Amino acid sequence: LQLGNLARFGLGLATAGLLLAGAPEWLFFAAALLVTALNRFILAGLSASLPRVVGSGELVTANAVSPTLGTIAAAAGGGLGFLVHQLLPPGRHADAVLVTLAAVLYLCAALSAQRIPPDLLGPAQHPDRPSLREALSSAGRGLLAGVRHLVHDCRPAVHALAAVTLARFCYGVLIVVVLMLSRYTFNSPDDSAGGLATLGQAVGVSAVGFFLAAVVSPWCTRRLGLSGWMTVCLASAAVFVPALGLSFAEVPAMAAALLLGVVTQGTKICADTVVQESVEDEYRGRVFAIYDVLFNISFVAAAGVTALVLPLDGRSTAVVAGVAAVYALGAALYARAARRTPPHHGEPATPATTR
Repeated sequence: LQLGNLARFGLGLATAGLLLAGAPEWLFFAAALLVTALNRFILAGLSASLPRVVGSGELVTANAVSPTLGTIAAAAGGGLGFLVHQLLPPGRHADAVLVTLAAVLYLCAALSAQRIPPDLLGPAQHPDRPSLREALSSAGRGLLAGVRHLVHDCRPAVHALAAVTLARFCYGVLIVVVLMLSRYTFNSPDDSAGGLATLGQAVGVSAVGFFLAAVVSPWCTRRLGLSGWMTVCLASAAVFVPALGLSFAEVPAMAAALLLGVVTQGTKICADTVVQESVEDEYRGRVFAIYDVLFNISFVAAAGVTALVLPLDGRSTAVVAGVAAVYALGAALYARAARRTPPHHGEPATPATTR
């Protein structure tokens, strides 16, 4: 948390310098990509350390609150950026000021992390610190060890990762569908501003769904269990996606975006908790790094696949029906796997059992 944010601070200042110097676009984008990529390590570390911060009975609530706070912070950052752009004349100098401001906030995050005792968040490690070369080599071996541990010793986590990867893929496909509908069906093809506004509404409605998932998931998991709530999320998407999406109308699409936010975030909250509860402390950070890779690859793959098969106006019965079928298959396979796997720590033995 400390070194990652310090690195983002330095890279942010370098990116601002590239903007002021009028560097080639590819160099600016490369620097910006590095800043963004470091965020994945931060998020993996946060998820891996959460069981050391709260008790096992509060993990679902913590996993619900954490991304909600992240969304609020991102919205606040966007608002601050908008305000700065209103105060400064547009151009590369204003952009450089924004990037510098972001870098300073990364520095604040690093200073905040410095206040956390080094051994508080885990994992328990040997006191001797290896050299950089040994650390990099050890990281590669560690990831392989994490994969072996995941496959051989943590079947509930494997099933949860498969389910959340599938849900993310479907969500990515539907995001592209909504994008094309907003641009070419809900608005005139010549009205790019209207299309962007409609897409923004859909994203905002979906964000509200993410917030609702944070509210209802702790209650639902206490009554259905983690696997039960995840199965309900996947199965319900198989129902409402075609029911609302096949009309290709704006209001049903917005309703679907809201519900998609609920089931997508609900699935992730459950998957995070399953991984935290079933993976040993020594391997948890590595598994969350793998989780993060799967999570993002599935989203990018969804965009790539959809771009190949979706018509320009976004109206494709086959794509919507296909996504619903994938949700239904995922719900059936996950429910079957969950029944065959003994409950992990923190999972109710029966749906009626509460924690």
